[in-house]
Amino acid sequence: MKQAAFHIQEDLERRILHGLSCEWDTALWVLPPSLREKMRKPLFGIRDMKTRWGYWSGKNREIVLSRQLVLTHPWQAVREVLRHEMAHQLAEEVLEGGGEPPHGPCFKEACQQLRADPAVSGRYRLLDDAASKVGKIREDTMMVRIRKLMSLAQSQNQHEAEAAMAKAHELVEKYNIDLVRLDQHRKFVSIFLGEALLRHFREEHQLAVLLQKFYYVYGIWVSSYVVEKGKMGRVLEISGTEKNVQIAAYVYDFVNRFIAVQWREYNRDKGLNRYRRTDFALGVLQGFSRKLERQSQQRRSDNVYGLVKAEDPLLKQYTSYRYPYTRTNRRKPLRQSTTVLKDGEKAGKKLVISKAIRHEGKHKGLLLE
Repeated sequence: MKQAAFHIQEDLERRILHGLSCEWDTALWVLPPSLREKMRKPLFGIRDMKTRWGYWSGKNREIVLSRQLVLTHPWQAVREVLRHEMAHQLAEEVLEGGGEPPHGPCFKEACQQLRADPAVSGRYRLLDDAASKVGKIREDTMMVRIRKLMSLAQSQNQHEAEAAMAKAHELVEKYNIDLVRLDQHRKFVSIFLGEALLRHFREEHQLAVLLQKFYYVYGIWVSSYVVEKGKMGRVLEISGTEKNVQIAAYVYDFVNRFIAVQWREYNRDKGLNRYRRTDFALGVLQGFSRKLERQSQQRRSDNVYGLVKAEDPLLKQYTSYRYPYTRTNRRKPLRQSTTVLKDGEKAGKKLVISKAIRHEGKHKGLLLE
């Protein structure tokens, strides 16, 4: 039994080491060609460490990560530490900062070039997942009010539930417009939503569009290693203020669960295939999006707080720095079932985001109560 467990972990660590190599290659593409061409791939190792998450050894030309990190934390945290150690490599081997302190000027320049976090060292608190970094932010007055409104949106009276959700969205909208109008200080964070996969369905892309349109976050599909498959895939990463990312992450979870429940009920006796599930999900998102758009237009026509749709220039600046090279992929239109799409849209029109915004389950995620 122990021998079998040993071989399972050995195989897992072998795949993780391959993933580190793949992520190293991917991370280089943010560098200017003059620096990228000088970087040579190092060795990668996994070891038991108690006082740090990883280190770069210039003598051995090796990046070593903690076994606890790679086996017990999500891949986004592993990527985060890897890029930190890559910055040490870049500083020493390319920027010629070998004579400087470990976190000296050359290292800081390397972090800037690699979009790495200079603080990810020692016992730095890692990204456990969405909840670990943004799920425990200080509860200010606005967030308390939004949570109460989300609770009111549980009402069995559809009109009352709709009104509570609309009021919550109004508060979110006002918060973001005030941020820009008053040029208040704001810190931006980026987190993964969902899992890295080799293939994502159309509804997942449409949900990303909805979050960006109505919840003041910026979403982009980034390359990320899929440990189970041993290949590079993609995952949705959203960026924004801690409050906006927290809310968007909850909405993402809520909408996905709503679609799953509604589809099971709808398809109970029909036996429809996976493509029809996509049609139904797209309909749900379309119906929900149209409802949010109507509510937003109504607030503007009523001149509530003088609200106008505003983009945050600092978020735009942050995302331009974080993602210097982006491209747009156009997906080929597929044959759809108009009937299933319309039925999904009817369900989406009834979707009301409700319950408390923050609830931690055994997996520490943003879950429904």
